Amino acid sequence: MHIDIDKDRCIGAGQCALAAPGVFTQDDDGYSTLLPGREDGGGDPMVREAARACPVSAIGVTEPAG
Repeated sequence: MHIDIDKDRCIGAGQCALAAPGVFTQDDDGYSTLLPGREDGGGDPMVREAARACPVSAIGVTEPAG
């Protein structure tokens, strides 16, 4: 799984961190970021829900080809 956060679109609502706190957090400015070592989602089933919960659709989740 590949997670992409559009930093230009993120407004810091924090819905991702609430939905999947084991993968997402907020940086010092309040914007979404991935926890170190969790760049692939770590198998967390809530990653896709976190992407859906983003009010500005700043999070993209894709599966690698192959």
